[in-house]
Amino acid sequence: MNDKTRANLETISVATVSMQLLKRGIRNVSMVGPKPLNTPMMPIVGEAYTLRYIPMREDLSTPEMLAKPDFAPRVAIEEAPSGSILVIDGRGRPDIAVVGDILIERLKVRGVTGLVSDGGLRDFDECLAADFPVFAAGPAAPASVTGHAAGDLQTPISCGGVAVIPGDIIKADGDGVIVIPKALAEDIGRDGLEQERYERFAKLRVSQGRPVPGIYPPNDAAKAEYAAWLEAGEE
Repeated sequence: MNDKTRANLETISVATVSMQLLKRGIRNVSMVGPKPLNTPMMPIVGEAYTLRYIPMREDLSTPEMLAKPDFAPRVAIEEAPSGSILVIDGRGRPDIAVVGDILIERLKVRGVTGLVSDGGLRDFDECLAADFPVFAAGPAAPASVTGHAAGDLQTPISCGGVAVIPGDIIKADGDGVIVIPKALAEDIGRDGLEQERYERFAKLRVSQGRPVPGIYPPNDAAKAEYAAWLEAGEE
């Protein structure tokens, strides 16, 4: 993702991205479960680095596993690149934590942009005190090995009912979390800016007493009026 695409995607909203993807026939991109947990909300954009949990199995889900050097969740904390977003498949289990405050602090120190998961967080207040962007299911005391086993890294995962491929672009704000196929990110950012520009015009006209039909979506007369509005400098 180049700097211009990133700047465009940071400017527009998740709602706008969802409409741009819908226009391209892509519907199942908005996660169910992960929600903004910081106050105030901390919007994020970045490339996905993925971690997958699998169901608990007694020989794989013990406290001793946490100390193994190849334990995937620990490896992810150390390998997720600066500027990326760590996306964790928590199997849609809000009652089991996928990370806690020490791991959140390490992600912050390493320059990771944020965390997205359909699982929970333990040490919840301390996680939020780190001032690190988190979009997850909410607080959960049980550690990951209570109900999960380590899966793998940088493979396609499910998070919040959405497919996430490593390198996909994640955008999250107050409307939730959305996944943008990397190949579409540049077009989505560019066209999303234009969509929001027209929506500013439409909202202005509605605030002046115009009815919605014909303005949103625009008919030919509204398109001509919009063009004149642009020419006049977007009053």
